[in-house]
Amino acid sequence: MALLQHLGRSKSVAKRSKKYLEEALYTRLFKEGGSELSVRHQLNQFIKTHKRVYKWEVGDTLRKLRQRKLYYPALKLSETMAKRGMNKTVSDQAIHLDLVAKTRGISAAENYFIDLPESSKNHLCYGALLNCYCKELMTEKAEALMEKMKELNLPLSSMPYNSLMTLYTKTEQPEKIPAIIQEMKASHIMFDAYTYNVWMRALAAVNDITGVERVIDEMKRDGRVAGDWTTYSNLASIYVDAGLFEKAEKALKELEKRNACKDLSAYQFLITLYGRTGNLLEVYRVWRSLRLAFPKTANISYLNMIQALVNVKDLPGAEKCFREWESGCSIYDIRIANALIGAYAKEGLLEKAEEIKERARRRGANPNAKTWEIFLDYYMKKRELKLAVDCVANAISIGRGDGKKWVPSSVVVSSLMGHFEQEKDVDGAEGFLENLKRAVDNLGAEVFESLIRTYAAAGRTSPIIRRRLKMENVEVNEACKKLLDTICVE
Repeated sequence: MALLQHLGRSKSVAKRSKKYLEEALYTRLFKEGGSELSVRHQLNQFIKTHKRVYKWEVGDTLRKLRQRKLYYPALKLSETMAKRGMNKTVSDQAIHLDLVAKTRGISAAENYFIDLPESSKNHLCYGALLNCYCKELMTEKAEALMEKMKELNLPLSSMPYNSLMTLYTKTEQPEKIPAIIQEMKASHIMFDAYTYNVWMRALAAVNDITGVERVIDEMKRDGRVAGDWTTYSNLASIYVDAGLFEKAEKALKELEKRNACKDLSAYQFLITLYGRTGNLLEVYRVWRSLRLAFPKTANISYLNMIQALVNVKDLPGAEKCFREWESGCSIYDIRIANALIGAYAKEGLLEKAEEIKERARRRGANPNAKTWEIFLDYYMKKRELKLAVDCVANAISIGRGDGKKWVPSSVVVSSLMGHFEQEKDVDGAEGFLENLKRAVDNLGAEVFESLIRTYAAAGRTSPIIRRRLKMENVEVNEACKKLLDTICVE
C-alpha cells in the first residue's frame, strides 16, 4: 500500500502526479450523489485503485461524511487510510472513536479507547468517549468518566461540560445544570454559545423565564461570546412555549439581525416561530426573504412553510404553496404531500387527502408509513376500523424510512382488538395479529387476553392457544385461564 502524503492544503490537487487520485477525494466520493449507496460504491472503487491522496483532503472528506451522517463510509475511509500508513493525530483518533461508537456501538468504542497508546489518551479522546456516553444517555458512565478527567487534571474546555448538560436536559434532570455552571465559573472555563443555550433551556424547563433573561444579560455583559442566531431562536422558542408572544417577536427580530450569512436554518426557524405566534404576515415576509436568498428553493423549505401555514389554519395558503412546489419540483417529496394530506384529514376532507396521495403515487412518491399513520388516525376517529386495520397493515409492510420497523401505538392495538372482540371476529383478530407480529417481537398478555375473549364470544375453539401462550412466554389473567378450558378442546 502506498503511504499517505502528510502535506498541507497548499499542495495543489490539480498538479499532482498520476500515482495520486486524479481528483479531490471528496469530489470523487460524491460524484454520483450523496446517498450512502453511491458514496460506498465510489469509496470501494477508490480503495481498489490504491491511489494516493493528501492527508488534508482525507480530513475534509471525513468531515463532509460526518456532516451527512454517512458514518459507515467515514469509518471505512478512516480505517483504510490507517492501513495505508497515515499517521493519525490524537484529533484523528478522537474522530475515529466517535465513528466506531456510531457504527459498532459503545462497547466497540470503549475497546478502541482502551487499546490506544497512553500518549493518545488526552482530553480529546476522553472527551470523545464522554460525548458518546452522553449521546447514549449513559448517565453513570458519563459522570464517572468526567470525574476521571478531573482526577487526571486534563485541560477541560466547555465541550465536556456541554455534553454532560445536554445529557441532563435529555434525561429531564435540568436541576443538575446550575451546579455545573457554577463549577465552570469556579474553574474559569470560558462559556461558549452552546453553554448559554443549554443553560437557558434548563431554566426554561423549570419555568424560570426571569432566569433565562438573566442568562442573556450575563452573556451580553461577559462580551466574550456574542449571541448568534441560534441563541435568539432558542430564546424566541422559550418565549413562545411560555405564551409570551410579544417578547418572542422581539427575540425573532434579533435573530434576523444576526442572520447576516443568510443561513437556511435561520429562515426556517423564523417561519416556524412566527407561525407559532400566529403572525401570518411575518411568516409570509420571511418566506419572501428566503426565496430571494435561495431562488432554487429546497424541498425542506417548502415542507417547513407548508407545515407553518397548516399550523396557523391557513389552508388556502398551504394549498397555493403546495401547487407552487409541485409545479417546479424535480423530486416529488412524500413528506410535503403528507403535510397537506394531514391538513385535509384533520378538516375531514378525505377526498382531497386521497387525491393528493394518488397524485404523489403517480409522480413516483409512494405513500410511506407517515402517510398511512395520517389515514389511520382519521379512520380511528371516525370508527371506520376495518379501514384502520388496512392502514396498519400497509404501514407495517413499508416500515420506517430509516430501516426500522413501524409499530402501531398500544392505544391503536387495544382499540382494534376491542373491535374484533365486540364483533366476535376471530378471523379478523388473527389476521391483525399476524401482521402485528411482523412489527413486534412480543405481543403481550393484553393482546392474547383479548384474543381469548374473542374466541369465547364467537363460540370458536382452538386446541393450540395454550401452546402459543407458552411459546410467547405469556401469562394471562385468571378469567382468561378459565375461558381456555372451553376454547382449547381437541
